[in-house]
Amino acid sequence: MKYYPIVEFKMVLIQPVIQSFPIPQHYTVDFENNTVKLPKIGEVEVVFHRIFEGTLKTATISKSSTGKYYISILVDDGKELPPKKKHTEINTVGIDVGIKDFAVLSTGEKIENPKYLKNSLKRLKCLQRRVSRKQKGSNRRNKAKILISKIHERISNQRNNFQHQISSKLICENQAISLETLNVKGMVKNHCLAQSISDAGWSSFVKKLEYKAERFGKTILRIGRFEPSSKLCNVCGYHNSELTLKDREWTCPDCKTPHDRDINAAINIKKFSLLDQNLITT
Repeated sequence: MKYYPIVEFKMVLIQPVIQSFPIPQHYTVDFENNTVKLPKIGEVEVVFHRIFEGTLKTATISKSSTGKYYISILVDDGKELPPKKKHTEINTVGIDVGIKDFAVLSTGEKIENPKYLKNSLKRLKCLQRRVSRKQKGSNRRNKAKILISKIHERISNQRNNFQHQISSKLICENQAISLETLNVKGMVKNHCLAQSISDAGWSSFVKKLEYKAERFGKTILRIGRFEPSSKLCNVCGYHNSELTLKDREWTCPDCKTPHDRDINAAINIKKFSLLDQNLITT
């Protein structure tokens, strides 16, 4: 089964009692007239995100905080997932996600973190102050709250678009991707880093990589969260126990190799995952 999300309504329906509700089946889709016929509601004009084929399953209608209505349709297209393609050390890439750079690859490439939330904080704070000055329950307060919701919706759309582009590029260019298992829920408890970690959206990025890898027959490799990927020299294996989070570059005392902290971590993530697969030897 494949999940085809986001079909946007052109017209505003009567405000629902709840924010979302499922429709088991008993609905029809008309691509020619761009309509969906829903039980007890009738035909509704929609904008289709894509054209799909298959057996219609459950549909879910939801309303966003900005007043937009969406219908997500579950479709069984009857297609089998492709078999996993063979991967080697050459066509595998290690990825180290971070805050300063969104992702650093074992090839040495760095993907800049766009920081969409941080760039919109000034405007958000201004609008939140306006909301606090409005009378509770008033129309002006509701209008001000919608403006805040629109900014959050834009930030979410920007982040999703960026992550879809990066994840699609990585999946298309490599047969396997090595990732580190991160305890994101535990990391956001650090109040100094919580906002930046949430802004990066590591969990949603990994989910996009996983379902796209499954769709195209690629492989996602994992290493444990306690592996010393940053503190281990990828050349000689020296363990630098004194390395701290503020140290972005360091030189190995044994082999004298200079390291960029994030690139070294990405290389080690790739090595650890391939060692578990017995594809390389130490």
